Amino acid sequence: MAIPKSTKKRKVKLARRKVKGLQAPSFEGWEKLNGAEFHRLKRNVNDFYYMNYKHTDNIEHCFTWMKENGYSKSEISSCKKAAKYNGLIGIYCRMLLDGCPDYNPKEQEYWQSCPGTTGDIRPMTDYLKPKIAELIEQGKDIIEEKKADEKSKKKAYVPSIQERLEEAAEEKAGELDEWIDNWMRDSKTNPLKDKVPLKLFKKNQMNLGHLRFVTKWFEGPYQELKDLNDLPTASKRDEMQSQLAEGYDKYSKPQIKELTDFYKRLFDAIEIMKAEQKQNRAVRKPKVKSAQELVKKLKFKPSDGDFGIASVNPSELIDATAVVVFNTKNRKLGIYYAQEHAGFKVKGTTLQFYDEARSTQKTVRKPSEVLPNWKKVTKHKLKPQFGYLKTTETKLNGRFNADTIILKAFK
Repeated sequence: MAIPKSTKKRKVKLARRKVKGLQAPSFEGWEKLNGAEFHRLKRNVNDFYYMNYKHTDNIEHCFTWMKENGYSKSEISSCKKAAKYNGLIGIYCRMLLDGCPDYNPKEQEYWQSCPGTTGDIRPMTDYLKPKIAELIEQGKDIIEEKKADEKSKKKAYVPSIQERLEEAAEEKAGELDEWIDNWMRDSKTNPLKDKVPLKLFKKNQMNLGHLRFVTKWFEGPYQELKDLNDLPTASKRDEMQSQLAEGYDKYSKPQIKELTDFYKRLFDAIEIMKAEQKQNRAVRKPKVKSAQELVKKLKFKPSDGDFGIASVNPSELIDATAVVVFNTKNRKLGIYYAQEHAGFKVKGTTLQFYDEARSTQKTVRKPSEVLPNWKKVTKHKLKPQFGYLKTTETKLNGRFNADTIILKAFK
């Protein structure tokens, strides 16, 4: 049996074509045309833009026309935001920009002379301006809606890190409440003695942050149970103790013991988790400062021309075991000895870890004769050479200043 063809007519969609280099009909010399010729030209230009350009191409000329005809930036911006565009708006604006007159009386005369025509030929702007006004209002509504959406997004509540952590803790530790609630409804069918909080914590990978909230939630009830187990006899109880006993009077002693034991296992599990996580926590290694960084604030004198001496690099002080210094102002020569099994360190302008008993100084009466020998001194000759100085010996204080020359440093 043959299938009858559908009698429904298909709607034919006119395909727009855009030919490269295609030139639109020109309105140049339109004043010389009669009404019929002008009308045909106007229709040809309209059809040309309709067939060869998309609405989105033509509408750009609407914004240009608005700019040239006194519309504000905000009005043009609002028009651009409008969701829908009438294709004729862009074409009319483009025609006006190309030199088409807004209104030609000759065209009106021709139109009225044609048999069967109705209405009048009106200025193109009589159509354009109301339509553009509608687009501006639509665009304003869109802009206001967008601003309202952005404002509501800014005002949208964002939970803090602690609130998120508490929510996660509630989810991970929720079974604890279920165990206790079920036990309170029927302790025989839902015993707590078989419940192991430590397994729950490990299964749900609870961290120290989660456990802080668990402690906060359950420490109050646990303290109540401790107080309940330590209650004096009824005749010796105060009002608070009497109320506490009354609150648990529906439970037997074995039940109270079972509940107390569960809370103890709960808090023991918390302590175990804390200890294990602290053990596994990576130890932060302190940043090791270089010798140059340690001595960057140390005050010393780089050199002295009068005495013909210069300091060694102050970084040589770090981990040294002996150092020879000379104060150019008071002419005191001193030797610092490090503490046993230690080397020098520097903090600010102070030498650290020196042996206060052994570190001494003496005044040099003839620096020009004495100092050259100290520039060449070796570590094992420090003590005998220092003994040649016959002036009074005083203790050093570890302070360096702008007059201190660091003559020698020995590891």
